[in-house]
Amino acid sequence: MVEALGVAVVGFGWMGRVHTQAYARVRHHFPGLALRPELVTVAEEVPGRAEEAAAQFGFASTTRDWRAVVADPRIRAVSITAPNFLHREIGVAMAGAGKHIWIEKPVGLTAEDAGAVAAAVAGAGVQGAVGFNYRNAPAVEAAGALITSGEIGTVTHARIRLFSDYAAHPDGALTWRYERERGGSGVLGDLASHGVDLARFLLGDLAALTADTAVFVPERARPTGATAGHSRAAGGELGPVENEDYVSCLLRFASGARGVLEACRVSVGEQNSYGFEVHGTRGAVFWDFRRMNELGVSRGTAYQDQPVSTVYVGPGDGEFAAFQPGAANAMGYDDLKVIEAYRFLHSVAEGRPHGATLDDAVRAAAALDAMARSAESGAWVNVPAS
Repeated sequence: MVEALGVAVVGFGWMGRVHTQAYARVRHHFPGLALRPELVTVAEEVPGRAEEAAAQFGFASTTRDWRAVVADPRIRAVSITAPNFLHREIGVAMAGAGKHIWIEKPVGLTAEDAGAVAAAVAGAGVQGAVGFNYRNAPAVEAAGALITSGEIGTVTHARIRLFSDYAAHPDGALTWRYERERGGSGVLGDLASHGVDLARFLLGDLAALTADTAVFVPERARPTGATAGHSRAAGGELGPVENEDYVSCLLRFASGARGVLEACRVSVGEQNSYGFEVHGTRGAVFWDFRRMNELGVSRGTAYQDQPVSTVYVGPGDGEFAAFQPGAANAMGYDDLKVIEAYRFLHSVAEGRPHGATLDDAVRAAAALDAMARSAESGAWVNVPAS
């Protein structure tokens, strides 16, 4: 028998919409799931936005105050897609009320914030999932399996890049994302957090790093009204950008491998240019998010002049079979969030974690804090093992 699970979405910007769509689709792709998510409440402080969400997606109720979700006995699981500065308060409150949480990264502004949410989840005995969606790509999981099997030998070095142009326009509005108090770090929390998670997922824990950061668009116009996504605000009062546009980082892994991580939110000509190259003593594996369902793989015994083959993922790789019947049929970004929803709900049903957890968020946040300290001091910084 399939059990109904009352869910709420707190914060209905773009990511809140993505979570809601994932709940709506999840049982179509995973019919064996023991839980059926029911959309109970959407919480959003921008006037009218929650009502629009309810009308489109069928939420039973709306509220402008997320605290109403804490007290609602109908709700057993909550998606937290509000701005970063609210993550800690909302996450701790929801877990304390016995509600399972699916929270977007970077889970607050600091490693301390992420640790507080993780402690609340552990203390309440609820499940906590984190939105590190790129690790859910079947090609990324296939790459991880290939690396673990030793097919490319011992990993020697890797490069991870996350370049985007979403903040490149000089008229981009000075929203909370660019403020230290509400957004925390800039591209560190937004993009480099994904890079750290991919690095750990594929290659294991980090041991130490050294980083450099920069702000390339130092001022932006303040918006005059509510914003969603990456709005523009030409002509408004200018204010300072308080967090970084760019980070480059040298990595040392606990395994002895070396790495380079680079992320930028103002890269003109780059749209979601995310990916990695992992090199081993006998081969290499390459992935580009823009060709999400392909891997470049070099393996064999030639070493020098060894060719690279394009491999199309298919059934048998990650959760690909839940979406497409054969290799080279495309999956997209929203499908990764459906996988995330499935693993979150599967965790709730079984009472044990599947997919990215709050522990992964804490580890990533510790690395981001280390990057910030290194950029300030110019020195190598050790990354805590736990």
